[in-house]
Amino acid sequence: MKNLKKLMELEAKTGYKFQNFDLLINAMTHSSYANEHRISYVGNNERLEFLGDAVLELTSSEFLFEKHPQMPEGELTKKRASMVCEPTLALCARELSLGEYLLLGKGEEATGGRRRDSIVSDAMEALLGAIYLDGGFANAKEFVQKFILNDIENKQLFYDSKTTLQEIVQGRYEEDVRYMLLREEGPDHNKSFYMQALLGEKVLGEGCGHTKKAAEQQAAYCAIKKLKNDKGDLCI
Repeated sequence: MKNLKKLMELEAKTGYKFQNFDLLINAMTHSSYANEHRISYVGNNERLEFLGDAVLELTSSEFLFEKHPQMPEGELTKKRASMVCEPTLALCARELSLGEYLLLGKGEEATGGRRRDSIVSDAMEALLGAIYLDGGFANAKEFVQKFILNDIENKQLFYDSKTTLQEIVQGRYEEDVRYMLLREEGPDHNKSFYMQALLGEKVLGEGCGHTKKAAEQQAAYCAIKKLKNDKGDLCI
């Protein structure tokens, strides 16, 4: 009953009403949960993930084809790969708080599976596959446009923020950007790291993540957004 109520909450977030609600349950059922509860292989979300991946590839290909009419095939392929990569999908999944709705086995739950990029990105594709099966390509495409392709430039920037930030400061200043750990919180299996991006003694941005690398990326991303608001000037 508790799981059903939460999944109905997720359904409302997506803006799509399932005709076959079992598909949504299927999409949120991780293999660890299925194994623990002796649910057959077709009851976990791996097959839906496979389908959703194909739908996402087609939808993102069409998006790029229309947006960049002069871009050659090789560049389109590279750009699509960066758009639908695991980190970007995980970021999209977190905007839906998808991890909160996953049905996970006790082991995955205990080791922080709800926040693991690989698990939430797979669930995002499985959810897309479920919508495609239930409502057809038009509804699946609408979901992709609403939750994945929206603000895609900023989402891509997030996962290459350290490089971008370094390029911004390079040539203007003698020092490189460095990152400093502020603190760690939580148990070993579900730890959070807090990092600062610094140029000299100037704090450019702060970030938090479940790895030091992720926290550094977030700190760099916050720094870049601040720079954009300040019209590109670090004001040091």
